[in-house]
Order: sequence, then structure tokens, then C-alpha cells
Amino acid sequence: MEIFKEMARRGHEQLIFNFDKATGLKAIIAIHNTTLGPALGGCRMLPYGSEDQAIEDALRLSEGMTYKAAAAGLDFGGGKAIIIGDPANDKSEALFRAFGRFLEAMKGRYLAGEDVGTNEEDLVQCARETSYVVGLPQDCGGSGDTGEITAIGVLAAIRAALTYLYGSASLNRRHIAIQGLGKVGYQLARHARDEGAYVTAADINPHVVGEAASELDIEPADPWTILETPCDVLSPCALGNVVNHETIDKLNCRIIAGPANNQLEDPSLGDVLQHRNILYAPDFITSAGGLIQVANERSHYQEERVRKQVNGIYELLLAIFHRAGENHRSTVSVALDMVDERMKLLDAVHRIYSSSGEK
Repeated sequence: MEIFKEMARRGHEQLIFNFDKATGLKAIIAIHNTTLGPALGGCRMLPYGSEDQAIEDALRLSEGMTYKAAAAGLDFGGGKAIIIGDPANDKSEALFRAFGRFLEAMKGRYLAGEDVGTNEEDLVQCARETSYVVGLPQDCGGSGDTGEITAIGVLAAIRAALTYLYGSASLNRRHIAIQGLGKVGYQLARHARDEGAYVTAADINPHVVGEAASELDIEPADPWTILETPCDVLSPCALGNVVNHETIDKLNCRIIAGPANNQLEDPSLGDVLQHRNILYAPDFITSAGGLIQVANERSHYQEERVRKQVNGIYELLLAIFHRAGENHRSTVSVALDMVDERMKLLDAVHRIYSSSGEK
């Protein structure tokens, strides 16, 4: 990989490599854009097959966080941390405390939260060395788990799509196919069933699927073929790139709305979805609930305010759907234009001198 060339292509500001021999920590922090404020994003831990794969993930995911924060109206930029390692075997108190010290050295330029392969306990260890961590448990001064609020945001996105296509936001008797029953997907399935939806769901963990089938009365599906399920709504709730050049022709849904990051292998697939009459709720808007919650930790946290902001996903997406339809454009391109408009306006504002020396 030509790193600087790739950073220039995506618009990144910084890529930081952190290594601690004693703990075995190998961490990469990518900062995409800080026009709106300090970078905010999760810390992911996975056993990547190569360093290039880890770098690519950091760059791709941090870029998505910029869009997510900007679209949600937050005063934060996009960042992402990658720890190369197996979360089942390589975690230790010392490793996450070492990571916390690297965070502290950045003096707030990047704030880390939970992501794939990390959990609240890992963040607690980081927080023993730094204040630049978000999403801590409530008994440690944070706002707690983000799964529920993220699921509420996804529901708002689904309702917006249903309203646009059918004139009603009701989930009753709608068929929703959920790929991934993690902390967001499981809550989404619960809410959808409570509202009368028929839910098909899949996960690579058969025990989770069995639990959901028993508790929520969902229909289990094969995790490798669920994308082909005939349904009203397909909700990707696992890893990204699920809509790619191999899978896009196999989709059998009217709506895609889920919290997985970077669902499209590349933005041009948004045009393909448009031509296939599949309404796509851009993932960086649909999944913003968790980010909204942890961002509010930095400004006198109020749950009522968080809920109001997350429910605003409904109106935002309705506006995007209407603008896209009126102009015969993909929802992705319209959403990115809206993000770009906000960032350009605030970049101009930040050129005004402030005695605080801060944006």
C-alpha cells in the first residue's frame, strides 16, 4: 500500500502507529477529518491477516466516522483505532492500559470508544490512564451500553423508509431480515417483533440464533444466504462490505437499513441500488445512535436530549429520500452532499479567530 497516496485519496490528516514491546500492543489510529472537532470513533480489535488490511480498515472506518458525526450534527470529526490481535486470546489489563497511555499522549485529538472485538471492561482499563475514552459503564461515569440506542436509531431509519415507500411508518406485518444478532441486531429484532414485524435473522453464532428463536419467535436463517431473503427490509447488523459486486444482484429486498459500518463496497453501488429500486438508508446515518450517545457524554449528558437527537434520524432520512427521488440520484450521493455542505460552512466559520485558540 502507498500510504500517503491512500491518505490523500480519502482526505486523511493523520495515521499513527503505536507499539509497546512489553504488552505486545500493535495499534493504529487513523484521523480522517477534524474540521468539526476532535476525532471520535471506536477501537476495534481483530487478528488481521496483514498490516495493510489493518491500515485499510482504519482508514476506511475513520472516514465513515467523519460522515456519521457530520450528518448527526455533532461537533466531532472522524477517527478509528485498530488493535491487531485476537480478542479471545491477546487481551490483558496491561495492553489496554498501554493503549490508554498512547491516547493520553494525543491530548484529546482522538477519543476512543467500544467497537468490534472490544468491550466496556477494555475501556475501563484504558480509562485508568486517560480521560479520552467514551462509552464507559454508568458506574464508571459513562452513559453505558450503546446497543439499545443504536437499535432505536435503526428503527427510526426503517420507519422513514417505510413512510417514503408506503406512506406508513408501521412495522406491523412487515418482513425484516436481520444479518447479525449482536448487541444491536438482537435489540432491533426485539423491537421489531414487539411492533408486529415478521423477523428472519441469522448469526454466525448458532447459540445466539437459538436464543432469539426461543425468546423472540424469529425465523432462523443461514448467515451466508440471508442477504437473498425475500423481505421488505434487509438490516445488515454485522461487519461491512455486505453489499458488493458479488451480492448486489442477489438482493431481494425493497429497503436496506442497518447499523453495520461501510455496508457498500464502494459508493458507486448506491447508484446500482437506485436502478434496482432498492431504497438504501445510508449506514453512516442509520447507525448514528451510539455515536450520538457517547458524544453527549462530553457535554452535560441528558438522556432526553440523546433520544431526541436519535429520533431525528427519521426526519433527516425522509429529507434525503425526497431529495434523491426528486433529483433522480442515489441516497448515498445526496447524503454525502449534505455532509459536505455542513463541513464547508463550518470550516469557513472556524477561520474566524477565537481568543480561546480552539475551533
